[in-house]
Amino acid sequence: MEMEAMLRLCAASDVVEGVPISVEIDGLPPFAVYRIEDEIFVTDRTCTHGDADLTEGFQEGDVIECPFHGGAFSIKTGEVVNLPCAVPLKIYPAQIINGFVCIEAKS
Repeated sequence: MEMEAMLRLCAASDVVEGVPISVEIDGLPPFAVYRIEDEIFVTDRTCTHGDADLTEGFQEGDVIECPFHGGAFSIKTGEVVNLPCAVPLKIYPAQIINGFVCIEAKS
């Protein structure tokens, strides 16, 4: 993919395993950025069940648990893994380019 088509979110070195970080960019929904082993993943930051910030939740492996009601999602696929959540979480394929976590600008 061309660099022009990519949106830079944060430095890859800022993302620590087990500690998701929040990224806000004007005009876009907030993102959550995760590290699982040597891979970076990006999802919407807001839980689909309520207005909760998933970066304030609990990450265990590849699952993020919502801090409000305990619902949970797969960080890798966005699929619901625990109720009361029912709607999958939007995910954004991420790449590390020149040390920065990037997603497609049109995601």
